Amino acid sequence: MSDTLILLPVLLQGFIAIVLMFTWQRSEFHRLVSIVGNGVSVLLAALLFAHVYENGATSLQAGSWAAPYGITFIADLLSASVLLLSQIAGFAVSWFTTAETIGQRLRFGYFAIFHFLLMGLAGAFIAGDLFNLYVWFELIIISSFVLLTLGGKRMQIEGAVKYFTLNMLASIVFLTAIALLYGATGTLNLAELSIVVPKLANQNYVQLVGIIFFTGFGIKAGVFPLYFWLPASYHAPPTPISAIFAGLLTKVGIYALIRVFTLVFLVQGFNQQLILWTATLTIIFGGIGALVQKNILKAFAYLIVCHIGYMVAGLGLGSEEGVAGSVYYMFHDIVAKTNLFLIAGLMIRMSGTGDLAKMGGLLNRFPKYIFLFAITFFSLIGIPPLSGFWPKIYLFKAAFLVNNPWTSAGMIAAFIFATFITLIILIRIWNRAIASESQDLPDAIWFNEKSKRERRSYWMPILLLSAVTLFLGFGAEFVGQITQRIAHELLNPVEYIRAVGLILPK
Repeated sequence: MSDTLILLPVLLQGFIAIVLMFTWQRSEFHRLVSIVGNGVSVLLAALLFAHVYENGATSLQAGSWAAPYGITFIADLLSASVLLLSQIAGFAVSWFTTAETIGQRLRFGYFAIFHFLLMGLAGAFIAGDLFNLYVWFELIIISSFVLLTLGGKRMQIEGAVKYFTLNMLASIVFLTAIALLYGATGTLNLAELSIVVPKLANQNYVQLVGIIFFTGFGIKAGVFPLYFWLPASYHAPPTPISAIFAGLLTKVGIYALIRVFTLVFLVQGFNQQLILWTATLTIIFGGIGALVQKNILKAFAYLIVCHIGYMVAGLGLGSEEGVAGSVYYMFHDIVAKTNLFLIAGLMIRMSGTGDLAKMGGLLNRFPKYIFLFAITFFSLIGIPPLSGFWPKIYLFKAAFLVNNPWTSAGMIAAFIFATFITLIILIRIWNRAIASESQDLPDAIWFNEKSKRERRSYWMPILLLSAVTLFLGFGAEFVGQITQRIAHELLNPVEYIRAVGLILPK
């Protein structure tokens, strides 16, 4: 039963998507099925996480073909954790969508495509071989492209073209790296690659293939210098779509980087310097980009880029503390960034605009909601004991313990820079949009006239994600144990290899 449980969240999302495709015009039915289906998916993901937490990694071989010849699905503590958080985020977004008016998009299959996207995300997290991972990536790209273009506004089309072009480039690079690696090893099974790759005679070739993988995954994650597709596209669609993109799409790229560069390629030498420099420049340029934005969604989109640098840097530091910090920050970022964009959507509904120069007066008009906003804002800044604080402790410690003093000082400076940039941006947004005088915009009346049930569908998903954020912060001892265990398992993949069914060489 445990191995079947691995696939159930994937199959359920696919089943929901197909059912919704056959009921194309029934918008209310779509809303109900999406919320209930995502609730069940959260439960299944929680059961899988509990099983893996108690019993260790578990795998499923499709068609009963033994690894490495068949298609392997595997859930270790990392994949089970991000799968659970992704399903929680999906549930919150689908709930928020029931209140958000997205017009014709519902009648053109919004929810069906949304569940195909969640299916692709779930599949990517449990993929046990690189080509299977590539297939799930393609499903994610196609689904997200359709969601970006639903509605057909000019701004959406422009953003979608940039998004699709860069992500297709990333897929081509990824596929090229797969071909090169398969030509050298004869396998794409991740567990077998972890055994075979270190034994290859030509390690310079291995390093080159690793750089190509880093390029492909890095584009998908939104790292410097090919990150510009992200802020150009994430502000264009309706808020629920932006929220699921912000919380999960870049994290798939980060997840793939962590998985491949701990299991297959070593983070050392030139590879390590490349990763650390990329992380530093991502933090700097993402932060600067956020500072100059006048639209709240664009500012938050650049914050995504800036904070991606934390996760890449943790991987580049290479130690258990660094990887644990990267994983912990990924947990925090999935929840906080999804919630941040839901909050932005609610703030836009309350103000009637996303222009920071015109927003204002939310504290006076809607004081009960401001506490929810503050939880996510303070967490992103890293105020203790919220969830954004604890991964930085791991990252600062890992940077401090690096043997090279210049590298150590550079990474610590980058982390401090990112923290202060985030503080400045969120204080500016707080002062302009929340604490300043009301602009009394006519569109703001729209939210005031909403019924209690409709308002509840706006703030309850934000409350749910805020509660998860608080758990990740106040439950730091438990979450820290999980991330440290994940880091140890990633850097010592004995359990992973055995779970797939392969025999370790003596």
